[in-house]
Amino acid sequence: MWRGMIVTAVALVSLVGGGTVAWRHYEGAVDQVDLLGEAARDRPPPRQITIESAPRWSPPPASAQPGRNILLVGIDARPGEDQAGARADSIIVLHVSAGGDRAWLVSLPRDTRVEIPGHGTDKLNAAFAAGSQGGGGRAGGFALLATTVRQLTGLAFDAGAIIDFAGLRRVVDAVGGVDLCVDVRTVSVHIGWDEQGRQTAPFRLIPPTFRPERIPGVRPQVYEVGCRHFAGWEALDYVRQRELLPDGDYGRQRHQQQLLTALGRRVTSAGVLGNPLALDRTLTAVGESLTFDGNGRSVTDWMFQLRGLRPDAVTMLRTNGGQFNAATRNGTAFEQLDPVTLDLFAAACSDSLDAFARKHPDWVIQPS
Repeated sequence: MWRGMIVTAVALVSLVGGGTVAWRHYEGAVDQVDLLGEAARDRPPPRQITIESAPRWSPPPASAQPGRNILLVGIDARPGEDQAGARADSIIVLHVSAGGDRAWLVSLPRDTRVEIPGHGTDKLNAAFAAGSQGGGGRAGGFALLATTVRQLTGLAFDAGAIIDFAGLRRVVDAVGGVDLCVDVRTVSVHIGWDEQGRQTAPFRLIPPTFRPERIPGVRPQVYEVGCRHFAGWEALDYVRQRELLPDGDYGRQRHQQQLLTALGRRVTSAGVLGNPLALDRTLTAVGESLTFDGNGRSVTDWMFQLRGLRPDAVTMLRTNGGQFNAATRNGTAFEQLDPVTLDLFAAACSDSLDAFARKHPDWVIQPS
């Protein structure tokens, strides 16, 4: 999703030969606002804290961190939550090498226990909701989340972007769908059909843990193991699932990263690049689906900075090795970043993720 939405869109415009002039037709549709706040590279770092999930190392100052870091946030906003209340559903760090020809994607567990500045200890995804309250909107939500992530990982950010999941569906549909290989049987808790063939939710999510409870008489959408073509609604539904996966949110993170690489392949395929109508639909959908902060650089500037980055040069990495590292505090279950994950972020700070991946090959997620 993100690689296709930003990095591949960057490559697209360079490849089609229109350059800056071509993209400027679409750039105006991108909502460009100040998102990064204290997490921006040129801002002083936020105060450091001492809790279980905080780094136990001293990251280099932002000016000494080679490469570039982009924070990508997906929100699954319901009606009325566009300006306040939505939690960050997907939190991904994209680290681009100093040379600009390699990149790594790292998904942060949204249930990671963190201290949110000014709001106490909570799950990481709660930072977006907290910042969006009181008139903060999406920009305030992102800024507080980004500051929390910088505090957690030591990484300063050069750009940031938000997309809601409806925007992801539009982009997938614009490119004619994507090909994905389902690695584990995945049952949807969101989409199903009743006995009259009407679409309805097949499960109730029971608070406070949101345990899924099957609704009698409703047949859920099921994604069986194997390779197939996904329409936009299927891709969106597939990457939202976590409740019934054996590895829960880690499985969802893996599927989201696999989708973004598949989307990147599709966007740069001849079927899109060689079809002016498909290309126009894709660039229009990308432009209309993003809220972006280039930290003083325009979308066009970023496009040309990343023009040498191709989909096959992006490596996907797990946190916590894709295994649960949970702890319960005051009746609430949290994830905690393990020591190797802290090493991963230290490697990102020093632009040495290639060495980390060679040392921990089982932390690399294979493309779908």
